[in-house]
Amino acid sequence: MQTTNTVLMIRPTRFSFNQDTAANNRFQRPATVAEDVQLKALAEFDGYVDALRRHGVEVLVHNDREAPHTPDSIFPNNWWSSHPDGTLVLYPMQGHNRRLERDKGVLDGLLDEYRVEQVLDLSSLEEQEIFLEGTGSMVLDRQQRICYAGYSTRTHARALDQLVSHLGYELCAFNAVDRQGVAIYHTNVMMSVGTRLAVVCLASVPQPGERAALRKRLETSGKQVIDLNWEQLESFAGNMLEVHNAAGEPLLVMSRTAWQSLDADQRRLIETHTTPLPVNIDTIERIGGGSARCMLAEVFLPRHSSTEEQVR
Repeated sequence: MQTTNTVLMIRPTRFSFNQDTAANNRFQRPATVAEDVQLKALAEFDGYVDALRRHGVEVLVHNDREAPHTPDSIFPNNWWSSHPDGTLVLYPMQGHNRRLERDKGVLDGLLDEYRVEQVLDLSSLEEQEIFLEGTGSMVLDRQQRICYAGYSTRTHARALDQLVSHLGYELCAFNAVDRQGVAIYHTNVMMSVGTRLAVVCLASVPQPGERAALRKRLETSGKQVIDLNWEQLESFAGNMLEVHNAAGEPLLVMSRTAWQSLDADQRRLIETHTTPLPVNIDTIERIGGGSARCMLAEVFLPRHSSTEEQVR
C-alpha cells in the first residue's frame, strides 16, 4: 500500500532556527528579533495534529525532551523510516545536532505497539561523511517499489545503493537544483508521489535527459503528473504527503502556503483524486525550512498481536 493511516509527530519543546543545517537548506529563514518562535510553532503543531485527527488519521504524538537541544526534532522523517514487512531503517544525518534525535526515546513507545522484524542501521556511514536523510532524501513509491532521489550533500549514491538493495527498490536518481542552480537539499521539497498523483517541479531537474526520464518513470508507473513552477516549489508545494483516513479515503496533506500557491486546474486535479488538507504551519516552514510532509513520520510497521490472539 502506498499510504498509511498512522503517522508519528514530535511535539516541539525548543523549536528554533538550526545553524547546523542552514548552510545547505536555503528554505530556512532566521527569526525576527523578539519573536516567540517556540510558542508559535507549538500552536501550529497542535493545530496540525487536530486537523489530521478530525479527518480520521491516527496521530501518535511524542513530546520532545528539552535536552539535548535538537531544534529540528519536529521533522522526524529524516532519521528513520518503517516498512510493512517489519523493517526499521535508521539513516545517516549530516547535521550533528540532528544525529542526537535518535537518542531521545522516540521509538520506545512505538515499539511497544508495533513489531520490528529487522533493523537496517545505516547511521555508521556518518563516520565516512556519507549521508541519506530518510524520506527527506528519498520519495518512495511503495506500490511500484521505486525510490526517487535527487543527489545533494545530504543524499549520497553509496547510501542509496545500500538502501534500495536491501529493500528491493528500483532507483530513479537525478540532480535537482533551485532557481539559482544550487542543489536542493531534500528530494521531498521538489516532489511528492501518491497513489495516483505525482507532484513535481520538473524545472528543477536541469539535465534534459534526467528530466525526461523522471517524467516518463512517473507516468509509466501510473501517476498523473502535476508540474510545479518555481514559485510553487518555493512555497513548499512539492512537500505534500498522501495519507488515508480510517475509511481508507485518500487525503493529501500540505501547508496552506503550498495550497494557496496552486492554480485552479492543479487544485481541481488534486480534488479529483484526494481530499486536500491544508494546514497552517507558517512559522515552522519559515524558521525550519521544512513543511507538512517533513513533520510526518509514516508508520507502516505491523502491530503486535493482542494477548488474546497470541493465546489462540
